[in-house]
Amino acid sequence: MYPVFPFTSFTGMTDGDIADLWAYLRTRAPVVQQNKRHEMTPPFGWRFGLAFWRLLFFHPGPFQSDPEHDAEWNRGAYLANAVVHCGECHTPRNFLGAMKAGQSYGGNPAGPDGQKAPNITPDATKGIGKWSLEDIETVLKTGQTPEFDFVGSGMAEVVKGTSQLTDADRHAIAVYLKSLKPIPGS
Repeated sequence: MYPVFPFTSFTGMTDGDIADLWAYLRTRAPVVQQNKRHEMTPPFGWRFGLAFWRLLFFHPGPFQSDPEHDAEWNRGAYLANAVVHCGECHTPRNFLGAMKAGQSYGGNPAGPDGQKAPNITPDATKGIGKWSLEDIETVLKTGQTPEFDFVGSGMAEVVKGTSQLTDADRHAIAVYLKSLKPIPGS
């Protein structure tokens, strides 16, 4: 799998959550569609290069709770980093396509499908620092921002999923995001 499929985030999921996801997928009707050819050009289209990429950037294993934080924060960290994988879009990438760890959630001007993904750290100027926990929860539930606008593009698709989370899970994600180091980014 290429990093475009966020296996680098999904590796953090628990075995139980992965089993539940697989059980759900097995209930869905198959789609009859021919596989598309890969569109990646050399050197990125050379699969053997992934072995080196994985050595440099892939850290396998389930999410590890941080004992310095409470259960709610850890639930939010797990959901944001492994399940919902917010950083996959909202973190800029290096020239090899790996997320820039020091800029996690700081916004990605070259996001998926050429769309900019905004800074979602608590930076008051460029991020969501002025948003309340309830504002973040509302965006995740309805897509409506505190400015009474609605998210679009890929985030509108994400909201279709996050709207299905429990209120407690959306709150946990909000708690986690508000705890991040503010990054004055794009």
